[in-house]
Amino acid sequence: MFDAKLQEQVCGVLNEIMEHELGGVVRYTHYALMVSGPNRIPLVDFMKAQANESLLHAQQVGEILTGLEGHPSLNISPLEESHQHSIHDILTESYAHETAAVEKYKELLALVENKSIYIEEFARGMVGQEELHTMELKKMLRDYA
Repeated sequence: MFDAKLQEQVCGVLNEIMEHELGGVVRYTHYALMVSGPNRIPLVDFMKAQANESLLHAQQVGEILTGLEGHPSLNISPLEESHQHSIHDILTESYAHETAAVEKYKELLALVENKSIYIEEFARGMVGQEELHTMELKKMLRDYA
């Protein structure tokens, strides 16, 4: 499918994505615990859903990675803790996390474009999902502008 050098690059990016998604599990679980205020219940549900989706994405990426004979990392991406837990701060940090995910999936797409239909379509789909998340978060942040 790929030459050895490209396969190594693809596996490296897949590992970065997996670490980012697993970091999202921790991030969104933390946010779900820290949300307070009158919108707590729907926001907790939203954050828990984001954590579950991040785990699913990490698993999907891991399956592709191992299918390419790669070795999944046991690490998660670095998590910066601002210790600011207002809804605005949580949503702003979530937006930054999702924006970074878009860029990571675009990096994967650039590597595999016209080289693997399956991985290319996977990457395109994930860019779309992550872009949708950023749009939703931007809408949620409008009240705080």
